[in-house]
Amino acid sequence: MIVRVVGLIALLCASPVLAETKANQLFGAADGPSNQAPMPIGSYARGCAAGLVELPESGPTWQAMRLSRGRNFGQPVLIQFLQELSVAATKVGWAGLYIGDISQPRGGPMTSGHASHQIGLDADVWMLPPRRLDLSVAEREEISSIPVRSADQRSVTENWTPAHAALLRAAALDRRVDRIFVAAAVKIEMCKTATADDTVWLRKIRPVAGHDTHFHVRMRCPAGAELCETQTPTVAELSNGGNGCDETLMWWVTDYLEPPDPNAPPVEPEEPKRGPRDFTMADLPGQCADVLNSD
Repeated sequence: MIVRVVGLIALLCASPVLAETKANQLFGAADGPSNQAPMPIGSYARGCAAGLVELPESGPTWQAMRLSRGRNFGQPVLIQFLQELSVAATKVGWAGLYIGDISQPRGGPMTSGHASHQIGLDADVWMLPPRRLDLSVAEREEISSIPVRSADQRSVTENWTPAHAALLRAAALDRRVDRIFVAAAVKIEMCKTATADDTVWLRKIRPVAGHDTHFHVRMRCPAGAELCETQTPTVAELSNGGNGCDETLMWWVTDYLEPPDPNAPPVEPEEPKRGPRDFTMADLPGQCADVLNSD
C-alpha cells in the first residue's frame, strides 16, 4: 500500500514533534510513486520527485540490483536512457548492464547512502560486466561489483578494459546527460587514452571519490521541468571550456593524493555541516509535501 502523509502541511505547523521528523524517514516509508505528472523538484541533493516510474527488475539487456532497497525509480527520461545505454553496452561486448541505485519511489533524502539521487535524475551503473542476466532476487543481493582503481588511487586495475571506456564515452555523448562521476584514476586513464580529436565529451567525466565500483550518471533537467534546479557551475565552466584533463591530472595527482606534510601546522577542523539525513520537510521545496500526500 502506498504510504500517504495525510494533511502534512497542517500537521507540520501544529505538531513540533512531526515538524522535527526527518524527511528521509517520510520519503523512505513511501513504497510507490506519487500519482502526479513527472517532475524533478529542487536540486539533486535537496529535493524530491513527482510521478517517477519504476525500472523493471529485469529486461533483455539489464537487471536492477539490490531490489530490497526499493531504489529503482526514476524520471521517465532517466529510465529510457538506462534502457538505451544497456543496449549500447551490447555494442562494446557486454551482455548488458547491472544497474544500482536510482531513486526512492518519491525521491527525497535517503535513509542511508547517497546525498544526491533525490529527484530521479541520478543512477549508478556497476562496473561489473554482467556474467548473466537471469540473476534471482537473492543473487542480486549477494553479488558485488568490482573495483577498477588501485588501492593507492593512482591507476586503474586489470578490471578496467577498453569496453569500460567505450561505454562511458557512449553515455557522455548523450545530450541528456549532464555529467558522469567516476574514480579519479578512471578519468586520468581516459585522458591518457582518448584520441586528440575526440576529447570534448571528456568534460562530462568528473572525478569524485567513492566511485571505484560504479559510475554515477546525472541527467540534465528535462525540458519544461520548471521546478528542477540545474547544477552549477556547469561542466563547461568546471573545465574552462576544455575536457577537464589538465585540471584532473594536476589536482588529483599532485594535491589530493599527495601525503600531508608532517611539519605543516594543524588545520582547524570544520564545523560539521547538516547533511540530507538531517533535513526536515522545512529544508525541502514546498511542493515535496504534495508529493508525499499524493495518492
